[in-house]
Parts: sequence; C-alpha cells; structure tokens
Amino acid sequence: MSRKPVHLAVYDTLADWETGHATAYLARAGYEIRTVGPTPAPVRSIGGLRIEPDLALADVRPEDSSLLILPGADAWDVGEDLAPFARKAREFLHAGTPVAAICGATAGLAREGLLDDRDHTSAVSFYLAATGYQGGGRYVDADAVTGGTLVTAGPTEPVAFAREIFRLLGVYDGELLDAWYRLFHDSDPEAFAVLRKAAAG
Repeated sequence: MSRKPVHLAVYDTLADWETGHATAYLARAGYEIRTVGPTPAPVRSIGGLRIEPDLALADVRPEDSSLLILPGADAWDVGEDLAPFARKAREFLHAGTPVAAICGATAGLAREGLLDDRDHTSAVSFYLAATGYQGGGRYVDADAVTGGTLVTAGPTEPVAFAREIFRLLGVYDGELLDAWYRLFHDSDPEAFAVLRKAAAG
C-alpha cells in the first residue's frame, strides 16, 4: 500500500536524539521520510550534523503528508525564526493531518495557540506556562500525550514520542506496540522475542 511521506522539520540547533526512533521505524514500515527546512539551504543540528533539506517549508502541503514531525531546538526559545513551522503545524492540524512535536517545539505550538484546547505535555508545565499560553488546564504530566491528531513529548522521552506516533498512524498496536516500547525503553529481552515472532510472520 502506498503511503504519503512523513515530513521531518530540520533547522539549525535541532536536537538530534529526539526523532531517531520514530523516523527509523516509520521508514522500516514503508514511509518515506522527507526533511523540510526553512529554505533548501543546509542546516546544522545541535550535534553538528549537516542536513540538506529535501524541500522548503513553503512547499509542504498537508494533503501530501502523513505526518509533520517538529523536533526540539535551541532556536525555538530564541526569537521568531521557527514560528513559520508552528504556523505550518496549524495548517496541518486544521486539515486533519497529524503533527508530532517534542521538547522546544511544544513551546512553539503553545505560542501559536495550538495547545490551548488539546491535551498535551512537554518537559515541565512551567516551561509552557512561560509562553503565556492559555492551555495549562490541558497539560498532562506524562511521558508523551496524544490529543486528537497532535502528539507531544518532553526532551527525555524520544521512545514514548515514537510510541505515540506509531499508535496514531497504526504502525504498531496492541501487543506489538507494547513490546516495541518495552524493548527500547526498558531493554526487556522478552519484548524482543515478541517482535521477532511477529516479523517471522
């Protein structure tokens, strides 16, 4: 079955560790991962990786995508350079196309008003409160949260972030989703056996 691509936002200072579990296993499930920069110009992650975007943000349309992933970055908390990505997230959510935001990207969505009426989480509640947003009553103290078609997580929860993405897109569910999470979050060897059995058919 042909799937629409997953779009991964890339920008200077993006947090390398936050999206790898999600993108690797989405790719294994048959999704094409396309990187989206502010422009087609290369960017550098916080770890120094040089990334040349596949396309510019202005060229991304919700109807052509399965999901927009917004990683954290120092730049989310300094100035307005990444605000266009939050506005693009609004466009995606309005169209019913899922968005997943982790770490500083959650603050960007808060500033855009996208967390005011959805269950969500982040690093800590007061990090989002500092944005002046109106959604404090919908904050959930959990590793990762899905509110409608929006996944949020804090910077220390890349595995839970991936789990919620997989659940939302139907990549894994039930016992397999639980086993995947237990393997990568808890290093549970019994979970590996469950996944290996499923892969064998």
